[in-house]
Amino acid sequence: MSDTATPSVLFVCVHNAGRSQMAAAFLTHLAGDRVQVRSAGSAPADTVNPAVVEAMAEAGIDITTEVPKVLTVEAVQASDVVITMGCGDTCPVFPGKRYLDWELPDPAGQGVNAVRPIRDEIEKRIRGLVDEIAPVS
Repeated sequence: MSDTATPSVLFVCVHNAGRSQMAAAFLTHLAGDRVQVRSAGSAPADTVNPAVVEAMAEAGIDITTEVPKVLTVEAVQASDVVITMGCGDTCPVFPGKRYLDWELPDPAGQGVNAVRPIRDEIEKRIRGLVDEIAPVS
């Protein structure tokens, strides 16, 4: 399969420390190499939220090595689907890209009990996305 046939998805939130990290991890976990996955933040935090790391570990996904990344124009331009999560007007918009905005609570400053339902909702949405853009043939 050539790179052009592989759909690419960019997850964007403000801090790239919670929602977008969980979404990227689920997509990588569920779709493997069928999808190119990126995540970034408009104002990235220094580290991924520890409660998010713990919640993902409970789901069997290790994101301890992930680091928040700054959103770049290049990342947006290289992606087929851009999924924003509460970054409002700070996310750049380019013609010809497919944009989805997922309204999800921000896990920043929350404990793992508050993160679990956010994680589960993200997983549900990612499973739907995989079925749509990278179905198992």
